[in-house]
Amino acid sequence: MEKTTIDFLKKLKINNNKVWFEENRKNYELAKADMENLVQQVIGALTALDIRYGELTAKQCMFRINRDVRFSKDKSPYKTNLGAGFSLGGKKSTGAGLYLHIEPEHSFIGGGLWMPPADALKTIRQEIDYQANDFLQIIENKNFKKLFGGLSEAETLKNAPKGYENDHPMLRYLRLKSFVATHPLKDSEVLDKNNLQTIMENVKYLSPLIAFINTAMEE
Repeated sequence: MEKTTIDFLKKLKINNNKVWFEENRKNYELAKADMENLVQQVIGALTALDIRYGELTAKQCMFRINRDVRFSKDKSPYKTNLGAGFSLGGKKSTGAGLYLHIEPEHSFIGGGLWMPPADALKTIRQEIDYQANDFLQIIENKNFKKLFGGLSEAETLKNAPKGYENDHPMLRYLRLKSFVATHPLKDSEVLDKNNLQTIMENVKYLSPLIAFINTAMEE
């Protein structure tokens, strides 16, 4: 990824308004093309894990830079990051997938499923209950823990979900409302010529989690 992309995002954060954006639209288009190039490389690498990823295009994976401000107190018109989601079925898929976030000093690679609807959440919890050993093998893998520190516990129930006891051995995970893991990327890693290798090293240990969730939802 080019340094000009990071520089553009830094300037956008300071000048988050339509006048400045239009004056610098050419720089935005260059940054967007740079991101598309990286996204297409990730798609190519993902086909080694599942050939169906090859059906995706960068355009299908990338999110718009425009913010939806209708219900937000923050009326800034643009996101200060470039993002892409990689799921079988594209960024609008309801299944688990990967997410790449490029933002100066706040880039990261993540994967899993954020805040699934009640029916999907129920089936994922059932799978964790029934296939506890398989689930633990994924999230207690030493490399998974080293890279991600475990699953995010930002969204968690206070008590056991309906149908489970408070002394359930998997309660810590059954209480989760999301099943997501993230790994921060330094600007130097984003700009490095081997950034794809760094991304895919994380993907290697995110993929089993994604597969576990999607299998649960398909059953």
